[in-house]
Amino acid sequence: MKVAFISLGCAKNLVNTEQMMALARGAGHDVTGEADGADVAVLNTCGFIESAKSEAIDNVLELAALKGAGRLQKLLVTGCLSQRYGEEILTQLPEVDGVLGTGSYSEIVPALLAVMAGGTPRYFGDIDRTEGDGARLIATPAYYAYLKIAEGCDNRCAYCVIPSLRGKYRSRTMESLLEEAKGLAESGVKELIVVAQDITRYGLDLYGKRRLADLLRQLCRLDFHWIRLHYLYPDEVDDALIAVMADEEKILNYIDIPLQHVNDGILTAMNRRSTKEELAALLRTLRARLPGLVLRTSIICGLPGEGEAEFEELAEFLAEARMERAGIFQFSPEEGTPAAAMDRQVPAEVAAHRVELLVERQSRVMDAYNDSRLGESMEVLCEGFDGEAGCYAGRTYADSPDIDGRVLFTAGGEITPGSFVQVRITGVCDGDLTGEIEE
Repeated sequence: MKVAFISLGCAKNLVNTEQMMALARGAGHDVTGEADGADVAVLNTCGFIESAKSEAIDNVLELAALKGAGRLQKLLVTGCLSQRYGEEILTQLPEVDGVLGTGSYSEIVPALLAVMAGGTPRYFGDIDRTEGDGARLIATPAYYAYLKIAEGCDNRCAYCVIPSLRGKYRSRTMESLLEEAKGLAESGVKELIVVAQDITRYGLDLYGKRRLADLLRQLCRLDFHWIRLHYLYPDEVDDALIAVMADEEKILNYIDIPLQHVNDGILTAMNRRSTKEELAALLRTLRARLPGLVLRTSIICGLPGEGEAEFEELAEFLAEARMERAGIFQFSPEEGTPAAAMDRQVPAEVAAHRVELLVERQSRVMDAYNDSRLGESMEVLCEGFDGEAGCYAGRTYADSPDIDGRVLFTAGGEITPGSFVQVRITGVCDGDLTGEIEE
């Protein structure tokens, strides 16, 4: 059969989609990314916060319209939204023909057969025992790929539903990761992006100690040009990890380290393990040890108990820390989380206004960063010719795909996507750097 896969949400979810695609192709099915004309569409969803749920439902309705027009036969919904609302999806969205939870990605082939036979598969395997290994059909451009080193999360932040959707933290063996990474390198991947809900915890459950630094040194022996790290939990960043980042040229001086807040009371309410002073000290250490470091973080505004004083403390900290990249989010009271039941809930309109204020302040930090790069020659990973812009587009070490900015540059000849080139930065356009290639 012809099976279309659509992946929503994070890179970790994309890896699960790639695994399902490989299983479907291995079973002899035709795998595509276009639902129009497919026998079955598989929508792999995110269900983390309200905006993600809305996006997933919008996609279900779009696919339902294709079914209604006779251009799609069946629809399977997988992933976090299914894990969270499996029966509700089938009841309230009758266009959906079956659901698979996060513990059942490996059952995609029997689910396809069941749904085409007229059944309504409901597969919900053990979320604490999902298979992390297995073949993948890489859906990213050939020059970069994600390496998911662990599944689940043990941090249990008060606002987060991830542990209930993805299970406990489960590291993959170092041997399996190195084997997969070797295959990616041999296939032509130049940028390896190491991901997990918390990569800094890697190895604790398997080996009794943190082994991320050891894993990274082994990955650096493989034929990658760049190795990028997502996401580091602040209090798990130790000297061994900082040392390997400082020693290994392939590991980019780019760290995605979600802080979420800095007020000690709010951090405690969030069930985060760091204090404001500890966070500030860590950022100072990272800046000192890693020249040219670009920091990305995530911030939540409007957690219950956040008054004007706590918010202003957060705003002042971010202004002083001048983190080059930041995602600012409004607190979403997710059912089943401790934060949703807390007293002193912040009105949604107040939280939304605080997000706006921080986004505006953060834009000035990002503008200053871009201005600081003017006149520099920077290594850029070319991602191809942008017909709309009329020039080539690429990314520097400071830009993770799909979430950060780009470099738009001119060149005298043809540049192959996936090539690394030196670009002289000459300007800024709508938040993106512009420049010209240095021959």
